[in-house]
Amino acid sequence: MAASPWDAMNFILYSDVNDSSISQSLGRPEYSYYFVLKAYRPLFESLGPVHVVSSAAEVDPLYRQLQQAGQDCLFISFAPPHKTPTDLQCPMVCVVAWEFDTIPAEHWDNDPRQDWSRTLARLGRVITLSTHTAEAIRRTLGDDFPVLVLPTPLWERFADIRQQYPGTPVNAGATLQIKGCILDSRTMGLSADGLIAPIIEQPPVEIVEPVPEPEPEPAPQPAPPLTLRRRLFITRHYLVMWYRETARDLVPDAVRPWLARLRTRPALPVEPPVCEAPVAEEPAISAAPVQDEHPQAAFPDTSETVEITVDGVIYVSVFNPDDGRKNWHHLITAFCWALRDVQDATLVLKMTQNDLSTYYVELMTLLSQLSPFACRVVVMHGYLQDEQFARLYGAASYYVNASRCEGLCLPLMEFMSCARPVIAPNHTAMRDYIDERVAFVVKSSQEPTIWPEDARILYRTLRHRPDWGSLKSAYENSYAMAKNRTDAWQVMADAASERMQAYCSFAPVQQRLALFFKQDAVRDAVPVVAETGAASC
Repeated sequence: MAASPWDAMNFILYSDVNDSSISQSLGRPEYSYYFVLKAYRPLFESLGPVHVVSSAAEVDPLYRQLQQAGQDCLFISFAPPHKTPTDLQCPMVCVVAWEFDTIPAEHWDNDPRQDWSRTLARLGRVITLSTHTAEAIRRTLGDDFPVLVLPTPLWERFADIRQQYPGTPVNAGATLQIKGCILDSRTMGLSADGLIAPIIEQPPVEIVEPVPEPEPEPAPQPAPPLTLRRRLFITRHYLVMWYRETARDLVPDAVRPWLARLRTRPALPVEPPVCEAPVAEEPAISAAPVQDEHPQAAFPDTSETVEITVDGVIYVSVFNPDDGRKNWHHLITAFCWALRDVQDATLVLKMTQNDLSTYYVELMTLLSQLSPFACRVVVMHGYLQDEQFARLYGAASYYVNASRCEGLCLPLMEFMSCARPVIAPNHTAMRDYIDERVAFVVKSSQEPTIWPEDARILYRTLRHRPDWGSLKSAYENSYAMAKNRTDAWQVMADAASERMQAYCSFAPVQQRLALFFKQDAVRDAVPVVAETGAASC
């Protein structure tokens, strides 16, 4: 019989985001580490007592207390190395999610912490979420540097969902619910005319001739000249497009909050969408107010619990729209272009961003540029509780990822654990579990980029550029499979679940962790079922 885990090492776990702050932390860079901590916690509990602290300042007092009681202790920091405390007495290991091919090996702004190689070398070992991250670290610190590749153990957590929501390629109808707001392309009144106010031509002057004779048609009247305001609007529109496609991903993470504070509320390109929340009857207005040429954006209410029904072939993606890695413009444009004449194809986007104003007008503009289209785009803004997330898992025919790079991608793994086939590239962390058996693989190629924290905006690493045509073809081929080859869809769905069972079920991941700490795995340990919930890791 194996020794009791309570006789082993104590583990102190810390993430900057915790249970009390998670719903207000959507979109923060550390948001995903919270979900990684929750997924890892049962692993550590199977090896020894676990203490979750809400502040790094609590670590050393707890360490000294345990030392006085004759117990060993190890601090597990769920944070990138430059945000990991390095002045603690307690021995520690850093858990790192990283998606680029090199780690920062130099510093800037007189801040040595930005040099990850120094921090990791001082700690002496590291836990990563993927083989890709481990390879990036060893490129700098050497092939013999101790790195544990530890995918988060997810597969058992979704046993109930696999049983409650057996997959189907074409959904007969599912009700999704969220506290927040739901934007539906079919109720928004999308129109390309709303992007730039149309030129109103003067009506032709009727000329009465004394003798009606055939006359050549008069030359068309020239359009009135553009006003300064319209010129500025058009200029701004194309500047936003240029920034989005060219410069946005080069802005360091540290600079983006500053830019957001400077951002003024932009003009609304289309009529405000109809939110799915109940709407109170408004009193009659005697005289219509004068409408501005481009009224300010009227954001939907996000305080109510709202719901929507979706059906057909349902594609789902979960991401932070402020994260330039997620490539969500291509994800939407390829869907609307591939299935623009199809009524029963729906793309459901769950946004992990707390501030609707950061992406609302950009999203409305993109959908307006694509309109009209018969397929449906549904955007869910807000925080999903476990039961609500279960409905989303159950509704999906496919999960879609079009990212430029990934450190793990928890949502992708979660939907695969629910036996859902996927559309995804097989680069960076996804290389560990994506191939043609479980996915419609999106082709990609490498391109230079910056480290997200690097305020110098210098090219020091690589990411991947997914091929838009390949993504479009994946939508077309996956839709055809769902409609016409249900047996092939089921084979791919079963393969996705089997892949996750082999890759991230509890027992093999626990054994890896135990060996890393040179402890004997507890053979009869039962994994604790953690709460579900996806993150854009």
